Amino acid sequence: MGGGPDNVRTVDHHVIRPRSPQDTLPYAIPVIPVSPLRRGVERTPRARSTPCRLSSSSDTVSPMAEPNTADNPRSLAWVVNAVKGWVERCGAIWVQAQVIEVTRRSGPTQFLTLRDPTEEISATATCHRRVLDAAGPIESGMTVTALIRPTVWSRSGRLSFEVSEITPTGEGQLLAQLERRKRLLEAEGLFDVTLHKPIPVLPRSIGLITGAGSDAERDVQRHATLRWSAARFVVRNTLVQGPMAAQQVIAALAELDANPAVDVIVIARGGGSLEDLLPFSDEALVRAVYATKTPVVSAIGHERDNPILDLVADLRASTPTDAGKLIVPDAAEESQAIEMARTRLRQAVTRFVDVEAAHLAQVRSRPVMVNPTATLDITTEKLDSALQRLRLATNRALDAESRDVDHMLERVRAMSPKATLDRGYAILADSEGDSITSVDDTDPGANLSVYLSDGTLGVTVDSLDRRTPNRPPSQEDS
Repeated sequence: MGGGPDNVRTVDHHVIRPRSPQDTLPYAIPVIPVSPLRRGVERTPRARSTPCRLSSSSDTVSPMAEPNTADNPRSLAWVVNAVKGWVERCGAIWVQAQVIEVTRRSGPTQFLTLRDPTEEISATATCHRRVLDAAGPIESGMTVTALIRPTVWSRSGRLSFEVSEITPTGEGQLLAQLERRKRLLEAEGLFDVTLHKPIPVLPRSIGLITGAGSDAERDVQRHATLRWSAARFVVRNTLVQGPMAAQQVIAALAELDANPAVDVIVIARGGGSLEDLLPFSDEALVRAVYATKTPVVSAIGHERDNPILDLVADLRASTPTDAGKLIVPDAAEESQAIEMARTRLRQAVTRFVDVEAAHLAQVRSRPVMVNPTATLDITTEKLDSALQRLRLATNRALDAESRDVDHMLERVRAMSPKATLDRGYAILADSEGDSITSVDDTDPGANLSVYLSDGTLGVTVDSLDRRTPNRPPSQEDS
């Protein structure tokens, strides 16, 4: 059995046929007719129930070989495996179902719970991660078309289905298309938050693109003027849903972006269905917002609505009301903040003056400030004391040096020729002033000078006597 998503039919029951006409079951199973799955496929004819017995092989059903009684039972594993092989011989089939639950795990196998759109019938299913990722965002509540094949879990005997293909339908298909578009634009870097332009604190003029006479227009203007009464708007009314909405919004965006007086642009729309908000996920509009030089605020729908415009805009507002609060400051809050800043500044100045006054009082209370000359007096006393110590040290040094000089003078005087002369000695010198120290230094008849302690004598050498001093004269000398 097989088919494609374009020819899905409602299947009341699934028929399971034996491998061959000879295969039978030990109990009667009615073969129920089903609707044809594809064009050209004939309805399965009714067949009579024929008793048969499950074989030991998990893939075959063989005729009854021996009676199955309470004394000759089969193991549960044998029965489960036999049923597993019998069920898994059924081919894949396309079905339409609603996703009740999606359980994503770290491994390759993911788990889903599917339910019939009209009947209270649900079944568990598994699929590979690649299958689920390729289908786009699959979330609870989506209607999908899936290619499933029945299988039985050997350990629990539970019937499940393996999903080899899955495709969202209806709103889910739109979400999948938007997700693919979002991924492509993100890959180009259009959603890079580092490229977002800052919103001015107080814009001169606010560009507003919205539907004519819409609640979104009134909400943005009313809440903005309530916060800042001088807020000025440049409004451009366009279609906000339908095939022409994106083109009109792009044209209005280009006009406001070229206006030098407009400091920020708000694109606003009230809530609506996914189809109503499709123009704000238009690729051309997203690229136009990315290319603007003026900051853009997205205020589309409600908090739960997330058009692609929210990702490329410089600021996302959850609602048009929220946009009116985000684009201008609150005058009352700003006045309160200014007053609080003034109070803090006044307190800071007062604390600073108090601290400096206390410091000045502490400085003035110091002794040097109370009696400035006290320091001079102390310094004078120190100087006088130093001078006194210097005089004493100088006198001691002079006394010591005087004593040394006296000692040196005494030694010099002791070695002086004059001291020798004072003791009765005399110095002889010839006419040229040279000292006569030996009888050999003069001749008889020479004129000599005799230097005494109190004067000089002039003498003439009569004779020479070469005898040794302190030796008594001998007869020969006489």
